[in-house]
Amino acid sequence: MTDVLRDGIGAELEKFKVPGVSWALIDGGEIVDRGSAGVVDAGRADPVTPDRLFQACSISKPIAVFAMLRLVDRGLLDLDEDVNRRLTSWQLPPTGDWQPVVTLRHLASHSAGLTVHGFPGYAHDAEVPTPLQVLDGVRPTNTFGVRVDTVPGTQFRYSGGGTVIMQQLLEDVTGTPFRELLRELVLDPLGMSSSDYAQPLPEESHARAATAHDEFGRAVDGRWHTYPELAAAGLWTTPSDLCTFAIAVQSAYAGADGALLSPELAREMLTQQVLSSDRIGGLDALGLGLFLGNGGTTFGHSGGNHGFKCHLLAYRDTGQGAAVMTNGDNGSYVVQRAFATIASSYGWKDHPADLDEPEWPGLDELAALEGTYELRPGSAFTVVRDEGRLSVTFPGQVPMTFAPRSQGSFGCRTADTVLRAEGSGKAIVFVQNDGEITCPKVG
Repeated sequence: MTDVLRDGIGAELEKFKVPGVSWALIDGGEIVDRGSAGVVDAGRADPVTPDRLFQACSISKPIAVFAMLRLVDRGLLDLDEDVNRRLTSWQLPPTGDWQPVVTLRHLASHSAGLTVHGFPGYAHDAEVPTPLQVLDGVRPTNTFGVRVDTVPGTQFRYSGGGTVIMQQLLEDVTGTPFRELLRELVLDPLGMSSSDYAQPLPEESHARAATAHDEFGRAVDGRWHTYPELAAAGLWTTPSDLCTFAIAVQSAYAGADGALLSPELAREMLTQQVLSSDRIGGLDALGLGLFLGNGGTTFGHSGGNHGFKCHLLAYRDTGQGAAVMTNGDNGSYVVQRAFATIASSYGWKDHPADLDEPEWPGLDELAALEGTYELRPGSAFTVVRDEGRLSVTFPGQVPMTFAPRSQGSFGCRTADTVLRAEGSGKAIVFVQNDGEITCPKVG
């Protein structure tokens, strides 16, 4: 399988400007293959190896949830208790005169009604906030505070911010730093020896780590960003270790001897809590920490930090699965194609066959969008081309970068905002907080 993937993936890496990829495969409930292709850094010849460290990005979340469930198993936590009863260093604040009740079940299933979808990370020379500063949204954090603005338990709303609340609660209850706690509860017992919730990454591990790259295949300044939101985005690991985790979930669900989690809680983990509006790789519902597909018979999670893209997918009952990790912002396209090859070779049932194709705008299309657009009477924003992206300046703000997401659609990494071109550049639709404003071109 390694030769099949390596032979086919080289052209994909070049096509999508992704320097490197690594993978591991599960069959019969064990890891049967590991492989890699490409390079660690686009400016160097060092090859990616199966032991190379990548940022797991949001795949950090289900492993953190697994640790939380181990504490539920021990009777230290209750899935359905108000988190404010157990938080001691921080409290989820009221919204006006309403004090929302949020539980660990809500946090683990992204149904808590919380803000802050994800985190952009911090450049190598930036000051890094503490988790408490992240929760409050105060300097030097680069995201808003984590707050409830939707009724908890009523719908799916992905929130990395909610996972940071869980991180803080675990520390408050146990008195143990999160990095040490996850090593004690999950990483060491499973033998995930290449995994570490270490942010920033210790100097002694730098030589093992892959460099992050942007959508043009250029190395990120400082090699990667730092993510103090450990439970949400802070794990460094390998595909093999991610597969080890997936096997642990499969084993616990089956009630295997020596499993780290009781079968009752493993089944809660793989039971639909809420439907998802994000459908990735056939996964369309949320369990606890994991996305579910095909009626709960498949589970997994995707991840995307600045310059890293990855995916973990496993079958609940057949002992199959895989993890694929890349060091490029366009890595999702490579990941998808690697999974298609694996699924075909191993006869995975019901794996989606469709492949996404990027719809990157040409220079002429980008040039046509340059100009000034009226947001409302007396207020306008300007758009200029910045290589394959747009640099957008709103009134009173510094320029913000919007990267292509699909044909004619551009998104900002640091704000939950989308710009959509209409009428061949004669207007731009401004999309934010589920609202849309059509902004005509006025200059």
